[in-house]
Amino acid sequence: MKEGIHPEYKATKVTCACGNSFETRSTEDEIRLDVCSACHPFFTGQQKFINRGGRVEKFKKKYDLD
Repeated sequence: MKEGIHPEYKATKVTCACGNSFETRSTEDEIRLDVCSACHPFFTGQQKFINRGGRVEKFKKKYDLD
Protein backbone atom coordinates (compact mmCIF):
# COMPACT_ATOMS: atom_id res chain seq x y z
CA MET A 1 0.00 0.00 0.00
CA LYS A 2 1.11 3.54 -0.63
CA GLU A 3 2.17 5.57 2.37
CA GLY A 4 0.19 8.65 3.41
CA ILE A 5 -2.98 8.13 1.35
CA HIS A 6 -4.97 5.88 3.70
CA PRO A 7 -7.04 7.24 6.62
CA GLU A 8 -6.10 6.40 10.18
CA TYR A 9 -7.80 3.18 11.36
CA LYS A 10 -8.37 3.28 15.13
CA ALA A 11 -10.43 1.82 17.97
CA THR A 12 -13.95 3.26 17.98
CA LYS A 13 -16.74 3.20 20.56
CA VAL A 14 -20.16 2.33 19.11
CA THR A 15 -23.22 3.41 21.14
CA CYS A 16 -26.81 2.38 20.42
CA ALA A 17 -29.98 4.28 21.37
CA CYS A 18 -30.94 1.35 23.65
CA GLY A 19 -27.82 1.96 25.76
CA ASN A 20 -25.76 -0.95 24.47
CA SER A 21 -22.17 -0.08 23.58
CA PHE A 22 -19.21 -1.98 22.21
CA GLU A 23 -15.84 -1.27 20.69
CA THR A 24 -14.72 -1.90 17.12
CA ARG A 25 -12.27 -0.39 14.66
CA SER A 26 -13.12 2.38 12.19
CA THR A 27 -11.91 5.64 10.72
CA GLU A 28 -14.52 7.50 12.83
CA ASP A 29 -13.93 8.53 16.46
CA GLU A 30 -17.42 7.62 17.67
CA ILE A 31 -20.44 5.94 16.05
CA ARG A 32 -24.04 6.29 17.27
CA LEU A 33 -26.71 3.80 16.14
CA ASP A 34 -30.51 3.73 16.28
CA VAL A 35 -30.76 -0.08 16.32
CA CYS A 36 -28.14 -2.70 17.21
CA SER A 37 -28.11 -6.49 17.46
CA ALA A 38 -29.14 -6.29 21.13
CA CYS A 39 -32.40 -4.43 20.42
CA HIS A 40 -33.26 -5.30 16.79
CA PRO A 41 -36.43 -7.48 16.60
CA PHE A 42 -34.84 -9.97 14.18
CA PHE A 43 -32.02 -10.79 16.60
CA THR A 44 -34.11 -10.69 19.80
CA GLY A 45 -36.82 -13.03 18.48
CA GLN A 46 -39.62 -10.52 19.00
CA GLN A 47 -40.22 -10.08 15.30
CA LYS A 48 -43.83 -9.54 14.26
CA PHE A 49 -45.03 -11.02 11.00
CA ILE A 50 -47.84 -9.10 9.39
CA ASN A 51 -49.70 -10.76 6.54
CA ARG A 52 -51.03 -7.77 4.68
CA GLY A 53 -51.95 -9.52 1.47
CA GLY A 54 -51.40 -8.38 -2.06
CA ARG A 55 -53.34 -6.11 -4.38
CA VAL A 56 -55.65 -8.85 -5.64
CA GLU A 57 -56.62 -9.89 -2.10
CA LYS A 58 -57.32 -6.28 -1.15
CA PHE A 59 -59.47 -5.79 -4.26
CA LYS A 60 -61.47 -8.96 -3.57
CA LYS A 61 -62.00 -7.97 0.05
CA LYS A 62 -63.02 -4.41 -0.91
CA TYR A 63 -65.68 -5.56 -3.37
CA ASP A 64 -66.61 -8.71 -1.42
CA LEU A 65 -65.77 -11.05 -4.31
CA ASP A 66 -64.71 -14.01 -2.15
